[in-house]
Amino acid sequence: MEVTPPLKSYAEQKAAKLGKYYDLLQEIEVILDAGKSAIEVEMIAVAEHKNTFVAKHHDGDAYACIDGCMHKLERQITEHKDKFRNRKHSGEKAQEST
Repeated sequence: MEVTPPLKSYAEQKAAKLGKYYDLLQEIEVILDAGKSAIEVEMIAVAEHKNTFVAKHHDGDAYACIDGCMHKLERQITEHKDKFRNRKHSGEKAQEST
C-alpha cells in the first residue's frame, strides 16, 4: 500500500496523542496493509516494564482504521492504568470489611 504524506501525517498526529494517556510509552508502530477487500491497520504501543498494547482494525477507509485503533489503544491503556493504580489499595478495603 502506498502511504501518502497526509495519511502519514494523520497517523503520526494520532499516535502522538497516546502520550497523554500513558507517560511510559517508548515506541508506537503503525502498520498499514491493503488487502483485497479492506484496509487493515495495526498499531503497536510499547511501554516500559514490558507492557505492550496492540490494536487491529479493518475497514474500507485507512483514516477510519486509524481512528478505530486509537479508540482501542486508549481503552487498553486507561484500563491498564486503572488496574495498576487500584492494586495498591485493594488490601485496605479488604481489611475494613472484615
